[in-house]
Amino acid sequence: MDDPAAAKAALRTRMKVVRDGLADPRAAKALHDRLLGVVPLPPGPVAGYWPLGSELDVLPLLRRLHGEGRAVALPVSGPRGTPLVFRSWEPDCQMAKGRYGIAECGEDRPVVVPAVLLVPMLAFDRAGHRLGYGAGYYDRTLAELRARGPVLAVGVAYAGQEVEAVPRGGYDEPLDWIVTEREALRLA
Repeated sequence: MDDPAAAKAALRTRMKVVRDGLADPRAAKALHDRLLGVVPLPPGPVAGYWPLGSELDVLPLLRRLHGEGRAVALPVSGPRGTPLVFRSWEPDCQMAKGRYGIAECGEDRPVVVPAVLLVPMLAFDRAGHRLGYGAGYYDRTLAELRARGPVLAVGVAYAGQEVEAVPRGGYDEPLDWIVTEREALRLA
């Protein structure tokens, strides 16, 4: 397939089914321990995400980081074609249903510019490329954050979500690390 959009769509369909079969809370715990033990997190806020469907659950990791005094944030999805905005999150924070039915922090929470971005994925390859849902939110967000200064982009997924090569377009932003329950890959 020479058309990256068509190749991505086909891979998305397949990888949603694959990821659904991999969901395991023990794998999430192993990934959290590996990430904290291997990836050197720079100072500053860590932005995670509220898990959607069978996405790897990073909320326990965010609770742990918050408990250790780290500023934590979650994304808010704006109109399609715009970067994500991140709002400060605490475990007892009031959440609301966002644009895609995902829980988001309310507008009463301060906007945060993350130093670390935990990125969900449907698939990844060893070159640091990821496949998301196709709206481009994370690619636009990474491009904007990187234009402002350093940000560490850490893709998180189950090891079984690895593919030989993720189809890419010119706007796709690579990751700095990919962490699974089995390994941590430093890419940058």
